[in-house]
Amino acid sequence: MPLLRKNLAENLLKNFSGCGSVVFLIGLWLFYKAMKRRMINKRKEKFFKRNGGLLLQKRMSSGDVNVDKTILFTLKDLKKATENFNKDRVLGKGGQGTVYKGMLVDGKIVVVKKFKVEGKIEEFINEFVILSQINNRNVVRLLGCCLEAEIPLLVYEFIPNGNLFEYLHDQNEDIPMTWDIRLRISCEVAGAIFYLHSVASQPIYHRDIKSTNILLDEKYRAKLADFGAPRIILIEDTHVTTMVQGTFGYIDPEYFYTSQFTEKSDVYSFGVVLAELLTGKKPISSTTRSEESQNLSSYFVQCIEKNMLFDIIDKRVIEGGEKEHIIAVANLAYRCLEINGRKRPTMKEVTLKLEGIRGFNKKLNAQQNNEEIEFSRIEKYQHWYGFSTSYSLPIISYQDHSTDSEVMHILELE
Repeated sequence: MPLLRKNLAENLLKNFSGCGSVVFLIGLWLFYKAMKRRMINKRKEKFFKRNGGLLLQKRMSSGDVNVDKTILFTLKDLKKATENFNKDRVLGKGGQGTVYKGMLVDGKIVVVKKFKVEGKIEEFINEFVILSQINNRNVVRLLGCCLEAEIPLLVYEFIPNGNLFEYLHDQNEDIPMTWDIRLRISCEVAGAIFYLHSVASQPIYHRDIKSTNILLDEKYRAKLADFGAPRIILIEDTHVTTMVQGTFGYIDPEYFYTSQFTEKSDVYSFGVVLAELLTGKKPISSTTRSEESQNLSSYFVQCIEKNMLFDIIDKRVIEGGEKEHIIAVANLAYRCLEINGRKRPTMKEVTLKLEGIRGFNKKLNAQQNNEEIEFSRIEKYQHWYGFSTSYSLPIISYQDHSTDSEVMHILELE
């Protein structure tokens, strides 16, 4: 009997020791998980503070800025949206970072941009707050940000149909680049830049206007975008930079030599886009034989000054547009490409002129359609009654020197 008790006690002790080991290991694992979670949270908090999260929260909670609190995404949300930033989700890469396509839990398709904050955090947060308040149908909407990652993340709405450069230069047949479409896109982009310069709560200078930054949505409407680091200028008239930023072929020569950026620098870049739309040529072409025609902006200006405009106009533009309207837009582009920035028009003037031309173009097309219908009826009458009659189309001309008030009157009539 004593031996039996002894064996039973030894077995119980062994079982207890085994259970104790299991409990100890479970406790050790839970402690490790808790410490790891704590380290991750501390790291997120560190990045959040370093990237200006506390300043952003302060701006959001103040009554001065009306910013929806849903603009702060968690790193977990964006990892899930991009499948942990899977390389198959990459839309593009550049000097500023990588762009990913993602889908949020509510099914919304978004673009997630990784980039490094350059300069003062306070400036970045101010720029982000202003960007998030932009409300224009022709500007890509900034949905929010994530500041708890080592590299800050910006979240934009996703625009499905690529960019203008692809449709102009890569022979994309999904949408025919007719004169009407080019004129509409030029009006939409001009209006977006005018909004940034003059309508937004503070003047915003884009600083990288180019055809690859003009996206096309599901209805092929233009959306001005910039998936690089924010480049909002929150100053009076000019901004002096230590390093010229922009894309070769679109950079304002005056800005290039003086490092002084103004709203007229955006006007110059838009002038290059207008020249692209008119000619169908790339802003820089290394395959062109003539050195003087490698730079589109200078070549375009030379052709106008030598009265050779229609030698470089895209044949699809010539086929679909009225000569007077094409000349009016070309003259506007010519003014935007002035070397002296003070001689360039404002984006307000550019927008009004383009809308005026487009208004005339719409009316002319409508009249021509009506005339075709009427002419068809007359032909039927001729065939029925056996008589002939002469019929001529009215001519509508556009004078480029029309005043802003006249153009506004035209817009009000539409």
